[in-house]
Amino acid sequence: MSAEATSPGAPIRRRGRPRIDLRRLGRAALFGPVSRDRLPDAIAHVAEVHRVHHPDADLSVLQRAYLLAETSHRGQMRKSGEPFITHPLAVTLILAELGAETTTLTASLLHDTVEDTEVTLDQVREEFGEEVCYLVDGVTKLEKVDYGAAAEPETFRKMLVATGDDVRVMSIKLADRLHNMRTLGVMRPEKQARIAKVTRDVLIPLAERLGVQALKTELEDLVFAILHPEEYARTEALITEAADGPDPLGAMAGNVASVLREAGISAEVLVRPRHFVSVHRVRIKRGELRGSDFGRVLVLVGEDADCYAVLGELHTCFTPVISEFKDFIAAPKFNLYQSLHTAVVGPDGEVAEILIRTHRMHKVAEAGVVALGNPYASEGAPQTAEPADDGERADPTRPGWLSRLLQWQQSAPDPDTFWTTLRADLAQDREITVFRTDGGTLGLPAGASCVDAAYAQHGDAAHACIGARVNGRLATLSTVLKDGDTVQPLLAEDPASGPSPDWLDHVRTPAARIAITGWLDAHPQPAETGRPGEPADPDPQPVPPSVPRTARARTATAVAERPDAAVRLAGCCTPVPPDEVTGIPVRGGAAVTVHRLECPAVARMEAVGRTPVAVSWGEEQACRVTLVAESFGRPRLLADLTEAIAGADAAVISATVEPPSEQRVRHTYTLRLPDAAGLPALMRAMREVPGVYDVSRAQHPAGAL
Repeated sequence: MSAEATSPGAPIRRRGRPRIDLRRLGRAALFGPVSRDRLPDAIAHVAEVHRVHHPDADLSVLQRAYLLAETSHRGQMRKSGEPFITHPLAVTLILAELGAETTTLTASLLHDTVEDTEVTLDQVREEFGEEVCYLVDGVTKLEKVDYGAAAEPETFRKMLVATGDDVRVMSIKLADRLHNMRTLGVMRPEKQARIAKVTRDVLIPLAERLGVQALKTELEDLVFAILHPEEYARTEALITEAADGPDPLGAMAGNVASVLREAGISAEVLVRPRHFVSVHRVRIKRGELRGSDFGRVLVLVGEDADCYAVLGELHTCFTPVISEFKDFIAAPKFNLYQSLHTAVVGPDGEVAEILIRTHRMHKVAEAGVVALGNPYASEGAPQTAEPADDGERADPTRPGWLSRLLQWQQSAPDPDTFWTTLRADLAQDREITVFRTDGGTLGLPAGASCVDAAYAQHGDAAHACIGARVNGRLATLSTVLKDGDTVQPLLAEDPASGPSPDWLDHVRTPAARIAITGWLDAHPQPAETGRPGEPADPDPQPVPPSVPRTARARTATAVAERPDAAVRLAGCCTPVPPDEVTGIPVRGGAAVTVHRLECPAVARMEAVGRTPVAVSWGEEQACRVTLVAESFGRPRLLADLTEAIAGADAAVISATVEPPSEQRVRHTYTLRLPDAAGLPALMRAMREVPGVYDVSRAQHPAGAL
């Protein structure tokens, strides 16, 4: 919207995306000739792109919307000196390129008129109808004079509620933010950083969940350039260097096209370059980039069956990397994404990743919900939204995560809680599907437990849950569910039954956490069990009774700035010196649990109102730590690992070895070290054991040990 100004030179320009000359459009918007029988010069660019996707579209409504927007914004300038009308024009062009239908484009042209001009929603409704009015209202910001510091979170809350009724609201907001991010250069650096962080924490996850990859990837690159300029410059140099070198992906694409041609399969074979953030992630993951890591081969075919025919030919003619195969056609992602993923070894030994999809899948993969047009209009019918029985429009594109978000946001007591919980919820970027025993399904975030499934299925009735069956076997409520599990929550017959505070250790969904906390607050428990509704600390190390409570209470290694509080180390992240740590008060402030700053439990407990306290390391250096060793299975592996641990004078408190999966084994050791300074050397020694390919500090959920 109008909050972000423009810059003539945006830091990133997405390759392959046509870019209009905003200054020329500005002149056309102000002075360009407009005859009665043709479109204004400025909107003609949008109309041309729109007609590519919708040849029969009625452009007269776009002309009327443009004229209203241009006259309303006339005299307003962006901070770069360009006429303000260039902003709604650019936002509309972005949506037109993605294939948005006419109603969305009309609303995008008008999306700032109610916020920044004298135009009212009643005028928009009278001129363009209820549909356009609803979309414009959905993206209109709330006034800071009315909401103060809560204006931004409450604006997002309003926008998300509107998105639940019409996903096109968020499409316009994402395109609006993309253009503002492209033109952020004239802002002060601190404001650039603030806007980039909100984009990273909220808008990019929303773009991912709505499947709008074309917007998501460019937003990621723009945020990357602002928040991590040095890493961005390094990645840019690597991409430039690779562009001047050999082209293994081009050669592989040629080989793939030849194989498919000989097999009689009609297909379009392209090389799809990775965007900057994707290259950066691959470099972090693999250390040194190969020539084929800068892109992927994309194969486009006509029908779903052709995708599997292509896969068969590639796995027959090339050596496949089986661990890289994923079938998102049979099991689409929660954001509508469908494709086959595989990787093969070419004749020159280069490993190339290959994406196989139909042209329709490719359109949805790029544009997500934007590619679906108006979800409320049946084919051939006028584009109007029909209300459901409960007064809300029935949106066939509303994904499960959005329904869950709309549910819990109603219970968020204040804007700060909503804002922090929203960011934490959107950070859970993977979703699983579990089956109910009645044949229905539940969409849950990855890592969800039986507690989450119970509340997702039964709502507040889940307060009486006493256990669950997972795949037909009895399981505890803390059991973490996997994709494809069948879950049956077991409810007690006693209606007075209620949740335990321990359940808060296992929940991942905000709806379940808010429901449990609300019940605990309404049913106070004895003081010794902790403050009602307060999340229990994940797997804390026990505090010896002899620990004195002084103004600076100490454990073996930690000192907390909290009067009369016992201090203990969290077992979920096992902090050791010199880790950066923070303290979380528990049991009503009677104790402080020390966590590593990056521990997920810290964000979860801050989201429900816990205020961290300062913690520093004391003089004692003995520590307890949990390490996870990933390795390939081989004889004597366990003996060699324990020998490496013994060589570092570390005592093994507990150890678990998971069953091998695809010849890979995961070992988890809880160790006591005489000196925390020896931890890096111990981890190096474990990595040097033959067959071990990674050793890391544990970040397990509560109760995992």
